[in-house]
Amino acid sequence: MGLPWYVAATVISIAHMDSLKKETTTSAPGEQPKFLGIREQRVTGLIVFILTGVSVFMSPVLKFIPMPVLYGIFLYMGVAALGSIQFMERLWLLLMPAKHQPDYIYLRHVPLRRVHLFTFIQLMCLVVLWILKSTVAAIIFPVMLLALVGIRKALECFFSLHDLSWLDDLFPEKDRKEQEDQQKKQAVDTSDSENSELMYQEKGPEINISVN
Repeated sequence: MGLPWYVAATVISIAHMDSLKKETTTSAPGEQPKFLGIREQRVTGLIVFILTGVSVFMSPVLKFIPMPVLYGIFLYMGVAALGSIQFMERLWLLLMPAKHQPDYIYLRHVPLRRVHLFTFIQLMCLVVLWILKSTVAAIIFPVMLLALVGIRKALECFFSLHDLSWLDDLFPEKDRKEQEDQQKKQAVDTSDSENSELMYQEKGPEINISVN
């Protein structure tokens, strides 16, 4: 799969996969490329980690890099990743009138009030973690991260499994939306073909029998 050997959830692994992905070529304006797969190879992963190990011996040179430059890189990586997070989309929905809201897939299946309630709970958890991290109790921060698992399980008492499957699902929203649009299109095409067959169906001969 082209993944580093230890874990596929780090920033470097995600960037590595993104550079190795194969997509369709698009020619029509506005057409989105479709994901085809990952280029199977191990060369780039090996080179990346060799260079990472060699960087240990480059500390006399790396110390001349200003810390604001490093902070800027990490800040850019964090801000660039916000656009693909559903939580940020739902935060914008709190400030957006209903008629101007984008066609998000979860808005088709979950009432807007339930979406706002789920967003508010997530926001409160984030605020609590941020406050905890900024105090002397920051040593228990990893334990509080584990507590979020229990909070997620407790949400099943307030939300239906149907709502949670759309608001907190691992499957990418873009793929689910494409599948649903494709199913709707197939259903419309099927109904149109059936109607056309009924319209052009040959009528049998009519026999009129007079009572008189």
